Amino acid sequence: MTTCSVSKGCFVFKPSPKKRRVSQKTAHDFGERDSDSEDAELRFLTCQALWNEIKSETEQIQEDLNKQLFDNLVDFLRRSHSESQEKTTKWTCRMKSREIPTAALVLGVNVTDHDLTFRSLSEVLQNNITPYIALLEAKDCPGIKNLMQKLMGQLMNCYVDVDSLEDEDYVQVSQNRIRCSMTSLINWYESVTKRMALKKTETSSKKRTSSSRQWQSPPVVVIFKDMESFTTKVLQDFIVISSQHIHELPLVLIFGIATSPMIIHSLLPHSVSSLLCIELFQSLSCKEHLSTIIEKLLLTAQLPFKLGEKVLQVLINIFLYHDFSVQNFIKGFQLCIVEHFYSQPLSVLCCKLVDTKKRVNSLSHDQCENIRRLPSFRRYVESQVSEKQIALLTADNFLKEVIQKLLEDLHVYHENYISVLRCLHVFTSSLPKYPLGKQIRELHCACLENRVWETEEYESSLQLARMLNKSDLVTMLQQCVEIFVSSSGKEFGKTVEELKEFLTQFQKLEVAEAFQERDVSVSSQKELQKKTDLYHLQKTLLELKESRRSKKLTKFEMLRFEVVDYIDSLVRKYLVPADHKTLHEIVYFNTASVLRGHLNAAPRIALHTALNNPYCYLKNQALKGDGGSISNKAPDICIVYKLHLECGRLINLVDWLEAFSTVVMAVEGTDAASSDQVDDIIHARFIRAVSELELLGFIKPSKQKTDHVARLTWGGC
Repeated sequence: MTTCSVSKGCFVFKPSPKKRRVSQKTAHDFGERDSDSEDAELRFLTCQALWNEIKSETEQIQEDLNKQLFDNLVDFLRRSHSESQEKTTKWTCRMKSREIPTAALVLGVNVTDHDLTFRSLSEVLQNNITPYIALLEAKDCPGIKNLMQKLMGQLMNCYVDVDSLEDEDYVQVSQNRIRCSMTSLINWYESVTKRMALKKTETSSKKRTSSSRQWQSPPVVVIFKDMESFTTKVLQDFIVISSQHIHELPLVLIFGIATSPMIIHSLLPHSVSSLLCIELFQSLSCKEHLSTIIEKLLLTAQLPFKLGEKVLQVLINIFLYHDFSVQNFIKGFQLCIVEHFYSQPLSVLCCKLVDTKKRVNSLSHDQCENIRRLPSFRRYVESQVSEKQIALLTADNFLKEVIQKLLEDLHVYHENYISVLRCLHVFTSSLPKYPLGKQIRELHCACLENRVWETEEYESSLQLARMLNKSDLVTMLQQCVEIFVSSSGKEFGKTVEELKEFLTQFQKLEVAEAFQERDVSVSSQKELQKKTDLYHLQKTLLELKESRRSKKLTKFEMLRFEVVDYIDSLVRKYLVPADHKTLHEIVYFNTASVLRGHLNAAPRIALHTALNNPYCYLKNQALKGDGGSISNKAPDICIVYKLHLECGRLINLVDWLEAFSTVVMAVEGTDAASSDQVDDIIHARFIRAVSELELLGFIKPSKQKTDHVARLTWGGC
């Protein structure tokens, strides 16, 4: 690796470690932030148990969402070489047998999630189809030789026979002794399949071997994780070579595609793409994946931890405007959990409802005082009578009883909130222009932010809902009945009866309208038989005009207004924002600034802070001082950086060196006897600091003057 610098020097580029050592977090870390580490271990265990539950739930969700895709891929692989195994002499079959079965797997632009998908896919294929699977990345395969080395290395190490250690030693052969070519790969495959077939016939000689035919020659699956990043020549060479040996090596290719299937024809010419028998597979949209994650993890009363409106909006914005990565969203959610249990001492009460009574009774006096300091609890105390206020502020036992009751009320609030939110989403998700959003997450954020019924979007939604036709309204009411029936809330028995009554009235209206239409048709026929003169016609038109001015609502319109007003009453009763509930700080994480600081990286600001104020990161008391002055203990690069901030577009290196030397000499206080030696050392330190600034992108060599450098950044950040 070459580096251009102001002057010559020695640069060390350390290799990135293959395995990163992760320090194990303990309960002691939860007690470091506060002076009192009371219940730190319990908070840590609660956080760990909550995250393990969420992690298992997300894994199950991802497995369910990918099940259809993986089943289709398994079926494709099972029939990929079924025709080639049958002996036939037809010319079309012989031509088709030269084609390599290829699955074009379109996964979307959320590239960071692809690795998990391919790992899950390889596990499914190993359990159902074949043990011979290789996952290739473009960065490891710059040439065909590197691709063959990587392919053979993964295939030779993937077959491990549990019954015999000799086979394991046989398979894991050093690659240095094997020439990485297609012939070597075919020889290895034939030897391995023969040994596997012999062993299976020996072990299952007395049993029925109905599935033995499937494993006589299992296919070799090669997965190109990022097909767009592979060079055209590497893909072409590999496909052409593989097609010539497809009868000896049953190969199946899987192309991981992030953009469009047309990239295959863009990268490969027709002579090469014609050697592939391509079948297209489409994964679930990342937006649908995110909606499922939010619905299962956030819109549920089973998990006690909740996200505030601003925090949830930060995570959603990062997803929508940065990477579309569901995995990064889950990691951000994990960060919120850790930060909440780390920074909030009362998060010990953020647990299952069955455990709250025991934990509330074990609260200490200091923890009771922390609860009394919560803003939501102070508002609750102010709303009580004076005698109860005194008891809440002085008696810990009475306070614990009230806390238990308030936590139960908060749990009931979440149960009711989720059911009514889903019901409101049924009505608003099909309205024109979606005033309250098309996704339930948008409606959830609107309800968390403020009283949703006071917004203009909600008013426009009600106006549009009052114009719904009968069939849509009946369908929505049926969906709401299903939501409330399946709800865990115990207050919706009467609500279900009311909604069913509305449905019954709609059915009666249909019968009444049928009779009315029949009567109108009979009367209209009689009117047509009468003769009408000009006077009676004008009179009839005037009567119609007056009736339109004072038009009365029909029975259907009145019933529709009643339905919308009833839904509005449910919204006003149950969709109160969470920050209006007492003790919401215990279960809700609302510190969006902390989350934004962790996830929204600002490297230029961080770099300026580190160079301008090194105490912020080094925490050395000797560096603590005024921001404008240059500390006598600052690192060389910080001194050089502060001096360069005082210069213009071009910086004279000689003047810069003299200023640096002045600062350092004042720091070190050297005498004149050793000035020559010190000048050389200072000169070397200056060169190193200036070179580091150039590598960071603050300066560059100038072609106008050889002894000057050009400044590239302006402003404090």
